[in-house]
Amino acid sequence: MEHKTPASELRDRMERFRLRMDAENPSWELAAIFGRTNQFYFTGTMQDGVLLIPRNGEAVLWVRRSLERAEDESHFPDIRPMKSYRDAAGAMGTCPATVHVEKEAVPLALLERFRKYFSFTETASLDTQAAKVRSVKSTYELSIMERAGKIHRHVLEDCVPGMLREGMSEAELGGEVFSRLVREGHHGIARFGMFGTEMILGQLGFGESSIYPTGFDGPGGCLGAAPGAPVLGSHDRTLGIGDLVFVDCACGVRGYHTDKTVTYIFRGSLPEEAIEAHRRCVEVQDETASMLRPGIAPSEIYATIIDGLEPAFLENFMGYGKRRVQFLGHGVGLQVDEMPVIARGFDEPLEEGMVIALEPKKGVRGVGMVGIENTFVVAPGGGRCITGTNPGLILVY
Repeated sequence: MEHKTPASELRDRMERFRLRMDAENPSWELAAIFGRTNQFYFTGTMQDGVLLIPRNGEAVLWVRRSLERAEDESHFPDIRPMKSYRDAAGAMGTCPATVHVEKEAVPLALLERFRKYFSFTETASLDTQAAKVRSVKSTYELSIMERAGKIHRHVLEDCVPGMLREGMSEAELGGEVFSRLVREGHHGIARFGMFGTEMILGQLGFGESSIYPTGFDGPGGCLGAAPGAPVLGSHDRTLGIGDLVFVDCACGVRGYHTDKTVTYIFRGSLPEEAIEAHRRCVEVQDETASMLRPGIAPSEIYATIIDGLEPAFLENFMGYGKRRVQFLGHGVGLQVDEMPVIARGFDEPLEEGMVIALEPKKGVRGVGMVGIENTFVVAPGGGRCITGTNPGLILVY
């Protein structure tokens, strides 16, 4: 199997997780990881099973399906078959009273099936500890994300302008962008940690579709295909002369994502108010990126930027109307919505190797969502962009 996660990577990740658990949950005894994303991070494979990490023993990946695939694609040292959790429980021995699990991801029914054979009485969360470990990317991980960033830049900056045609629907554009990303190497999914989040590509819209309200926790909007599938784009909203085109999407390679937004003006012009708002958003991105240095707290960055913005600009900044989000950027990696978040309350200092998508945006009545988003690596000299430097509002003639 190609693209196996190196064994040295897996060892380092497990060691850092154990150290984090020791520091933040000193009495922990057993962690049980069911989520596919965390399983992949710690073992290099995504299967139907559970990764058991005892504090005073070696971790074991128990696999229901597919053992053959897990053994083929993973360097994890201990992978064992199971028909049910009974097999894992019988091999483990006495179960502690409290088991740490991914409370954000594990369904109650699955937990009850697990509890049938593991006689714990309490659960505690390991979500934050796993997220913090994943937030710092290794050189190996960064090399994969840089590949995703190159694809992302090429498709959104070089290819999308040639896709835009008068009369095409939002859904058509979404399909063409997705198809081109996949042909260039995109892994074909935008994976989120937020409960119930489904996205094929991201958020895409013409004109005011890009400020249409959604249940997604982001500044942009999306009309979507239908109430039962508010994704991709509308089949009915078609592109007209003078429309703003908003494309906010993820691109991924080998499980790792980058996040990027580009706007376009189709055969026309926008009001000066919208152009000036967009220009200011780009300035905010650049100023924020310069602060993405080790040792600075995300909350400090957020306060510095927000407190420095003029009240008039803050109206409809990071959203539209009452639908504004309280952040400027977010971590990105195996999921699009990772830690840390550039927001109040995130006081743990940034570390070199963290990867953050900055997305200052502003809704404009009658126009749509202007602004920008790019993915940056935290570095001593400030954020290093891996998704391109085009300022957006690309004119398409």
